[in-house]
Amino acid sequence: MSNPIVYLVVVAAAFLLAGLVKGVTGLALPTVGVGLLSLAMPPAHAAALIVVPALITNVWQMMSGPGLGSLVRRLWPMQLAICLGTWASASLMAGSETALASAALGIALIAYAAFGLMNVTVPHVPAWAEWWLGAFAGGATGFISAATGVFVIPAVPYLQALDFEREEFMQALGLSFTVATIALAGSLVSAGTLNLGTGLYSLLALVPALAGMIAGQHLLRVMRPATFRRWFFSGLALLGAHLAIGVL
Repeated sequence: MSNPIVYLVVVAAAFLLAGLVKGVTGLALPTVGVGLLSLAMPPAHAAALIVVPALITNVWQMMSGPGLGSLVRRLWPMQLAICLGTWASASLMAGSETALASAALGIALIAYAAFGLMNVTVPHVPAWAEWWLGAFAGGATGFISAATGVFVIPAVPYLQALDFEREEFMQALGLSFTVATIALAGSLVSAGTLNLGTGLYSLLALVPALAGMIAGQHLLRVMRPATFRRWFFSGLALLGAHLAIGVL
């Protein structure tokens, strides 16, 4: 995108909407941000721009609660696997096949939207299975993150299956998304996609992202969450379909 003014407007609008969604739902800032930005730029570049807003908002979410230490002890196999899966698959998004990366992102968005629209009840994960199933979910999340820049599948369904209370669940999301963001940033730096220039744009994107979050928290007071979720996941499915079909 050669015009810097148009570039800034597109980035600001994408992060404003992504922040709005996170303010209402508590998640999906990278999902919406990368999805929208990928309409105008390669997914790897979009993922690089998402790093600073995602990291700061997720650290904030991770620290909002008293049980971080116990969560780290319980979820460390998942977090380690997220890092290993991301780094082992680092070339998937930053390579030359940007069309395939866009298609993979579209498929990931459709899968996440379908999961949300169907309101799937995830079976409970027994305690004895958490260490290996968590590692599997983390590795798969890292692989998908490396390919698409989105790290909600299968991390979110897995964490839902652990039957956390809402506050603890939100903190667990913050922990997992923080680790995933750091791992993704490391792979993007190694590939040369995330550099000083992109980092500055990413830092500037924090302003509309936070503004969107504040607006989303106000919207939550006047709009039914179920209605918002339905519109959000429907729009996400259409966005994913556009990205997936666009490579054909």
